[in-house]
Amino acid sequence: MKLISFKQSFIALGVLLTLASCDTDEKLEVKGDGVVLEDNFYRNETEAYSGLVAAYDKLGKYAGAMENAPLLFLNSASDDFFAGGGGAGDQPGLQVASNYSVTPTNIPPAIWANYYKGVSRCNIMIVKLPGIPMDETKKARFMAEVKALRAYYYLDLVRMFKNIPLILTPLGKDEIPSVVQAKPEEVYAQIEKDLNEAIPNLPITLPVTELGRLTKGAATALLGKAYLYDNKKPQAAAQLALVNGPAGGTSSFGYKLLGDFAQLWDKQHEFNTESILEISYSDKSNADWGNFEVNGDDEGNVAAQLMGIRDYSRKTKGVDAGLPDYINGWGFMVVTKELHTALQGDPRYASTIFDAGAARGVDNDDPNGLIKYTDSYNETGYHFIKYAPVNDDIKAANPFLNFGINTYVIRLADTYLMEAEALGGTGARAQALLDAVRNRVGLPSVAVSLPAIYAERRLELAGEGHRWYDLIRTGEAAAKLAFKGFVANKNEAFPIPYSEFNNTKIVQNPGYN
Repeated sequence: MKLISFKQSFIALGVLLTLASCDTDEKLEVKGDGVVLEDNFYRNETEAYSGLVAAYDKLGKYAGAMENAPLLFLNSASDDFFAGGGGAGDQPGLQVASNYSVTPTNIPPAIWANYYKGVSRCNIMIVKLPGIPMDETKKARFMAEVKALRAYYYLDLVRMFKNIPLILTPLGKDEIPSVVQAKPEEVYAQIEKDLNEAIPNLPITLPVTELGRLTKGAATALLGKAYLYDNKKPQAAAQLALVNGPAGGTSSFGYKLLGDFAQLWDKQHEFNTESILEISYSDKSNADWGNFEVNGDDEGNVAAQLMGIRDYSRKTKGVDAGLPDYINGWGFMVVTKELHTALQGDPRYASTIFDAGAARGVDNDDPNGLIKYTDSYNETGYHFIKYAPVNDDIKAANPFLNFGINTYVIRLADTYLMEAEALGGTGARAQALLDAVRNRVGLPSVAVSLPAIYAERRLELAGEGHRWYDLIRTGEAAAKLAFKGFVANKNEAFPIPYSEFNNTKIVQNPGYN
C-alpha cells in the first residue's frame, strides 16, 4: 500500500537534496551497504540531519517528475492549459486531468504516494527527535521544520483529495487495515496546530548554504493560506499581514516585491526578496532513465523539459530577431486561448506566454516564419515560458531530467492577493495590496473587489500551480471548467487512487465509484 510507501523498517540513505542554491550539491550517505535499520538510526545529530533531508526530499516532486508532478497535473486541470504533449496518450495522467476523464484507476498514483511518503518521514522524525542527543536549539529547529513540512504535505493532500487519512505517527503493518479518513476540518486543525507550534522555532533568515529550508515567514505564509482554505478569513488576514508588511514596502521578514516582474524568471534572481517558499533543483544530479525516480538521483526540474516547445528551432531570421534559444521540449502545458486573451496587452504576457504560432507563421515552411516547431496535442500556438529552459541551461549528460530551474511554491504577490481576499475584497488595505501587485508591472489601479482579486491572481500567478485551487475555493470551477468536462459536486476533489484501497477502510470520494 502506498500510504506508507517510505518503509517503516529502514531508511535508505544516500538521499540527495539541494537545500541551497550553490555550486556543489550535498549528498548524505553512510558507509556500508547503504541501508541502516531504523532501530539503529537517529543516534546523533548527523543522522537526525539525514532524516531531515529525507523529510524535505518529497518537496522536489512538485516539478521534479512527469505526470506525477503536482505542478503539471494541476495546470492541466485548470482553464489556463491543455496537457498537450505528443498526443492523447502522451503522459496519460496529465491528459485525464485536462479533459476530466480522471478516475481512481488512471490518476497518477504517485501524486498521493509521494505526499504520504513525505508525511511518513516527518512522522518518524517527530517520534525520534526527542531522544537524540544533540544541541537543543538545533533540535527544536529540526522539529519545527518537520512539523511545518507535514503541514505543507497535508495542505496539498486535503485540497486535492479532500477526504484523506490523517496519520500522525509511524504505522506498523498490523495497523494499516484500520486506516480511515478524517474529516477535512480535522486535517485543517492539525495543519494549523503544526504550523503554530513550528513558527516560534524557525529562523527569520537563512545563510546562503541553507536556502530552500523553511523559515518563520514561510511557515507563517503557509498558516495564512491554510486559514484561508479553512474559511477562517480573519485569522488568515492576520497571518498574511505579518508576512506582507506595508503594501509595496518591506515586511519584518524582509520580503519585498521584486521591482521587475521579468526578473522573477531568470536564474540570476533565485531566492529573491519576493521568494517565500522556493524549491531548488539541481543540474548536477546526473539522473538518467536507469535511475530516474529509483535511486534518489532525480533532483532536476523535469517539468521544465516537458513544458518546452516540441522540436523548437530558430530559423536564421529568428536568431537575428533575438528570439530565445529554447530547448527542444516535449510540448506539454499548451496555453488555452482563454488565458492568452486574458493576458493579452498585460505587461506580464511576455514573461508568461510565447506566441509561437505567430513566430512560426502559417507552417514550418512559411518563408516569413522565424521558428520551426511541431504542434502539440490541442495546439493553440501559445506556450508557457516562466520556467522555460534555453540551450545554455544544458549542463548534464542527460539534460531532460537535470534542469536546475527553481520553482516558487509561495511568493509575495501571492500572499498580497490572499490577504486582500481574506479581507473580503474591500477596504483601504485590500486596495493597497491589489494596487501594489498591479503597480509593479505598470498597470493602473482598479477598484478592489473579490472578482478583481481573482482576476489578478490568474494573471499574476499563471502557470504556478494555483489556478485550479483558486477555482475550487471560490466556487468558480463549474462555470470556468465546463468546456473541459468538469462535473459539479464531483470534480471539486480528485479520486483517491485505486491502489490505496487494498486492506484499508478508505472510502472513495463521491462520484468516482
